[in-house]
Amino acid sequence: MRERASIAIEAAAKIFTTPGRGAIHALAPTDLLVSPGEFVAIVGPSGCGKTTLMRMVAGLLRPSAGRVSVGGQRVDGPRPDVGVVFQQALLLPWLKVETNAVLPLDIQGRRQREDGAKVRELLRMVGLEGFESRLPRELSGGMQQRVALARALVHDPSVLLMDEPFGALDAMTRETMNIELQRIWAADRKTVLFITHSIPEAVFLADRVVVMSPRPGRIEAILDVHFARPRTTALFNHPEFGRLTQRIRAMFGIGAGEGPNADAAVLD
Repeated sequence: MRERASIAIEAAAKIFTTPGRGAIHALAPTDLLVSPGEFVAIVGPSGCGKTTLMRMVAGLLRPSAGRVSVGGQRVDGPRPDVGVVFQQALLLPWLKVETNAVLPLDIQGRRQREDGAKVRELLRMVGLEGFESRLPRELSGGMQQRVALARALVHDPSVLLMDEPFGALDAMTRETMNIELQRIWAADRKTVLFITHSIPEAVFLADRVVVMSPRPGRIEAILDVHFARPRTTALFNHPEFGRLTQRIRAMFGIGAGEGPNADAAVLD
């Protein structure tokens, strides 16, 4: 199974050492295999090591112990076959939308003449056709995140890492982005590791939901999600959806709450 995994996390742990505070055990030895084309969401309280785990897969952090592999190769730094979307869009304010989206190809020295058409098609796919020449300040928060998603996809990575990408958006925009992300993922089934504080968001999007404990983070449970795709917001009212989200809430000692995003702030 490990040889066929798109992402293989094997006994990976992380300890941070800070002056005057000693060692901080952010992530206990953790094992997780993600299959090619699978959408896996990770939920857990703040400080449980979700982002640390993602950064190790991205090659932005090295594990203190254990091993992280992508596509069968050990991760020892940022990789061209991995795209990353952070909570903030992190667009360069002086660059137009199209130039922001193509930035990874410029940084890697891989930009070709025909990439202009590719970027415009990506922007159309994420719902930004006609905004190619706009500056970031002319876009809403949701639109800026769409640019960030296009930027993460422009070099056609096999793995997409998303760290609470919609956390700063209002509830309605967030639901819209969930629908859009599902549509974009279905188009070519990239492997996705998606971090969120929202339990309903995780269940709505994922094939499997990984539940992590407080620091030092460790995997408490992995739950399969079997709802048919494409999924619509009507799923929020499905009894099995409610049972699954409540099961995860119970692992954190959270009550039933109100509405599809009621628990998002509780895990924040």
